[in-house]
Amino acid sequence: MSGPRRVCVVGAGAVGAVFGARIDGPLSVLARGATLTALRERGWSLDGAVRPVTASDDPADLGEQDVVILTVKAHALPGLAPALEPLLGPGTVVVPALNGVPWWFFPDRALRSVDPDGTIAATIDRSRVIGCVVHLSAAVTAPGEAALAAGNGLILGEPDGGGSARLDAVAELLSGFDVTLSADVRRDVWYKLWGNMTVNPISALTGATADRILDDPLVNGFAHAVMREAAAIGARIGCPIEQSPVDRNAVTRRLGAFKTSMLQDAEAGRPLEIDAMLTAVREIAGALDVPTPSLDALLGLTRLAAEQRGLYQKAHD
Repeated sequence: MSGPRRVCVVGAGAVGAVFGARIDGPLSVLARGATLTALRERGWSLDGAVRPVTASDDPADLGEQDVVILTVKAHALPGLAPALEPLLGPGTVVVPALNGVPWWFFPDRALRSVDPDGTIAATIDRSRVIGCVVHLSAAVTAPGEAALAAGNGLILGEPDGGGSARLDAVAELLSGFDVTLSADVRRDVWYKLWGNMTVNPISALTGATADRILDDPLVNGFAHAVMREAAAIGARIGCPIEQSPVDRNAVTRRLGAFKTSMLQDAEAGRPLEIDAMLTAVREIAGALDVPTPSLDALLGLTRLAAEQRGLYQKAHD
């Protein structure tokens, strides 16, 4: 890929809108429903700035792309992935801008919790992937419209480390972000997960903003126990955590009284990203025989609460 020209964003939510705003040149987007109608009629809006896009709900209408950026929720990808095949040419690069543990995380191990039937891996081979970690907060304000609350950071890297011409090309394409090139993007994925895997589900359970969670010593103490378990797993898979939970909380506290993405989804009645954020970590722990009693409790409570509200359908244990 000498330089990306055909770019498609799959998923027209808040994060997708930020990518749309940061990419210069022609852009296509895969969307549906009221969002698709809005994109066709008015274009894509971020903080009031509108840009035109080619929008469709059929990947065949959009054709082969140089770069496909995935901004859908992780739990939507297994059902969606097979339909994306028309977007994928011989040299197409896929940038999954997803929360949690992605399907490509291990070169030699499938994660049933995030790719139950192997449909993602069968359609999007790991060799296509440029790893991506998103550090920003945004929210949908209306169909086709979003607002950026904080952050503008991306971490990009080859799944197996090192540099490449395609990595440099994607970084140039996304130069509207504050881009960091990583020599070990798997470690960056795990570090972000380590910070998100407690505050996100606890916020969905309680309805509390992040500052309230950090201010409650009992709740925060429980979160620290989960984080210590995840750090122990990370040390076993080549993703060591050098900070303490207290250090990480200081970073979260600087963001103020914000609503996590999982709380936003819960309030909007959207399915929650439980499997990529929690179930996958438990799956990895089980394979390593690492005990995770605190993680198990958080997963069980969050999953049951989401099931009761129709925001989660358990497909595996």
